[in-house]
Amino acid sequence: MQSDDPTPPVTPSAAGGTARPAAATVADAPGGNWVDRHAPPAWRPWLRLSRADRPIGTWLLLLPCWWGTGLAMIADRPRWVDLWVVIACGIGALVMRGAGCTWNDITDRDIDASVARTRSRPLPSGQVTLRGTYLWLAAQLALGALILLTMNGAAIALGFASLGLVAIYPFAKRFTWWPQVFLGLAFNWGVLLAFAAHGGKLHPAPLLAYAAGILWTLHYDTIYAHQDAEDDALIGVKSTARLFGNDSPRWLLGFAAGSVLLLAAAVAATRPSAVQAVLAMLGIAGFAAHLLWQLRRFDQHDSTSCLRLFRANRDAGLIVAGALLLAGLAQV
Repeated sequence: MQSDDPTPPVTPSAAGGTARPAAATVADAPGGNWVDRHAPPAWRPWLRLSRADRPIGTWLLLLPCWWGTGLAMIADRPRWVDLWVVIACGIGALVMRGAGCTWNDITDRDIDASVARTRSRPLPSGQVTLRGTYLWLAAQLALGALILLTMNGAAIALGFASLGLVAIYPFAKRFTWWPQVFLGLAFNWGVLLAFAAHGGKLHPAPLLAYAAGILWTLHYDTIYAHQDAEDDALIGVKSTARLFGNDSPRWLLGFAAGSVLLLAAAVAATRPSAVQAVLAMLGIAGFAAHLLWQLRRFDQHDSTSCLRLFRANRDAGLIVAGALLLAGLAQV
């Protein structure tokens, strides 16, 4: 966080009031990210609110959407609308992940100010005003709604239904030891939405994949939460990392195994052809191998390693997404 002595001159915020100039970096952002290197200084606090300086969250929100698209293509057949669903989900994940992070920073601004890793974020460090942050949230939600409205009625209904989960998640760590479940419910909703956007209805396959995604989220976000376990204990924030403690490797193995099995069941529920089944199951095998690789390298006391393993889940999810989309395109 920037030093307060000497205090640099304040500048008007985009929403009125005053805010401090943007900090050179945010402590928990990847070094050399594009926001720090290339974004105009006046934009940086707003982009950091949306976590544009760390794209892993966008990937983790997007990949279940692509799982759902691939499953729908296997269960039915590829349609031209699927191309738009893939693109729209990419844009929507970027926007709605930003909105979710902005909302999270609003609700957690006092907690973030108490944690070394997060106190340099724009809101607790005073780079933006609370009023400006609310306006930035509204702008992102409006853009997300415009993208959603290009889809069919079932997808639109599911999209608006997800807002309740997004709203609740930041408060979960205050009342349950399992806030990662609420994150999983929100982050994997896209598998249902994308499947419905293909043909206007749901199916057992996306429901099974949704459950698989929730377990996957419990796996990767428990790893992530170990970075803050000590600070969370001091300020009374709950997490699965604190709940499991030294038993975390055993729990992570269970989450990984459950996720793999449920993904395999989701593929089976689509009644794939032989070629489609082979392609999809190869992807799931690759996913399983990646999760095992993570478990072998997991050290809950090494924050740097935990963050690296958390980010590696982009590749794990991409293996599944690529295999399901390829299987969906296979017409045999």
